[in-house]
Amino acid sequence: MIALVTGGNRGIGREVCLQLAELGHTVLLGSRSPVAEELGGDIVPLRLDVTSAADIAQVAATVSERYGRLDALVNNAAIAYDTWQSAASADLDAVREAAETNLYGPWRLTQALLPLLRESAHPRIVNVSSEAASLTNMGGGTPAYGTTKVALNALTRMLAAELRADGVLVNAICPGWVATDMGGPGGRPVAAGAAGVVWAATLPDDGPTGGFFRDGRPLPW
Repeated sequence: MIALVTGGNRGIGREVCLQLAELGHTVLLGSRSPVAEELGGDIVPLRLDVTSAADIAQVAATVSERYGRLDALVNNAAIAYDTWQSAASADLDAVREAAETNLYGPWRLTQALLPLLRESAHPRIVNVSSEAASLTNMGGGTPAYGTTKVALNALTRMLAAELRADGVLVNAICPGWVATDMGGPGGRPVAAGAAGVVWAATLPDDGPTGGFFRDGRPLPW
């Protein structure tokens, strides 16, 4: 399997790369910053800022030239867990900036890589989301992060419906509260959060699509 993981240089993205490589897959680690360490396995670093149309075009060309297909796209890169803001007084410029990475980045990248996903016998798209985007349980706070992840969930549903006939399984995954730079201390181990993302990236052909999951179990939208 050829898998591309965005935001793969740290946190959940890094662990997803490691777990996929341990399963024997070729992993394309997309990140804005160079990877400073040797991760082992078949992990190939690629320069990828998901807000950059030039980076996205270059990655699509590289994957096409080297592999001719893409089996799994993991849209993990995200910013702005804005616990200091409220919706009533939010800096809307900050919300727009978050949307560029959290929504438009995965959207642009998916559009650019769809021809390569369609070349796969078992194509998968995984959008790393959050239970903070569940409308069922939503309260106040983190308006930039929450609203952009809600929109990512909506995109997940749309793509799943539109791509079902092509055999592309598209799901949103909440890794849970994980002890990362974004999540902060006190969360569960990164490996536990990443496992649900890896599960969605490696689903069998009769697996679910258009769902919202944590640890392989459905979450309320």
